[in-house]
Amino acid sequence: MRFLIVIPIHNEAGSILACVQSLEAQTYRDFRVVLVDDGSSDDTPKLIDDFAQCHNRFSVLHLEPSEHQPGAKVVRTFYKGLDTQSLEDIEVICKFDADIIFPENYLQRLNDIYTDNDDVGMASGLLYIEHNGVWLHEAVANKNHIRGAIKSYRKECFQKMKGIRPTLGWDNIDVMLAQMYGYRVFVDRSIYVKQIRPTAYKYQSKKAEKLGEYFYNIGLDIPLAIISALKSALKNRSPKAFFVIIKTYWRQNHQHELTSEEIAFIRKYRRKQMLNKIFLKS
Repeated sequence: MRFLIVIPIHNEAGSILACVQSLEAQTYRDFRVVLVDDGSSDDTPKLIDDFAQCHNRFSVLHLEPSEHQPGAKVVRTFYKGLDTQSLEDIEVICKFDADIIFPENYLQRLNDIYTDNDDVGMASGLLYIEHNGVWLHEAVANKNHIRGAIKSYRKECFQKMKGIRPTLGWDNIDVMLAQMYGYRVFVDRSIYVKQIRPTAYKYQSKKAEKLGEYFYNIGLDIPLAIISALKSALKNRSPKAFFVIIKTYWRQNHQHELTSEEIAFIRKYRRKQMLNKIFLKS
């Protein structure tokens, strides 16, 4: 299978070379990479230009600096790179982050998963982060979830779900939409992928606000939003977080990136998840 990898980049001078070197070292060779620099002000542009000049699988796109919008900015940067490429001969589309170090068999394993399982629409390994010299699974999501930093999509799945949406929460929305269109999501827990920085490390202080916006973006109705906010507040032992989440959710009034059909599916999907957890605990 032929892979197209797009990597949005902004001020990643400290990590980008380790990332692209790990891709260049892949045992599976049927791929090409687009490095999309979103107006970096550090040495990133020179580093990726120099690397691409020496490695013909890699191309570079330089953009003017854009306004920061959590979720939306990285997706729009991704699409700028994707739009430069023909997808006619592509079978797998990947959106990777710039602070990731891949094991040398990573693309080979993805190729095997997609080749052997026609119903798999998305696949990945697991993200690990270094803590006191030890690489540990970053438990910000369960081990069945494909993280935003290492997304891969079968092209047909990507096209049926109309791609990824430029909104906060896109990396959960895509998983649900893939299932809406009848595809399976596959995480190979035997493949460890190293992430240099903690996920969303810049936004931990605003986690409750982001959750409120996320619950709105995926189309939760008020009862589902309240239950989801309560669950998060209890998990984090923060009564204040509940009120912040609901207040932020209530303030949202922008147009949804999802259709009414997609919102209806997501609400049904979330209700089913909640019921399953209740019955499994009982």
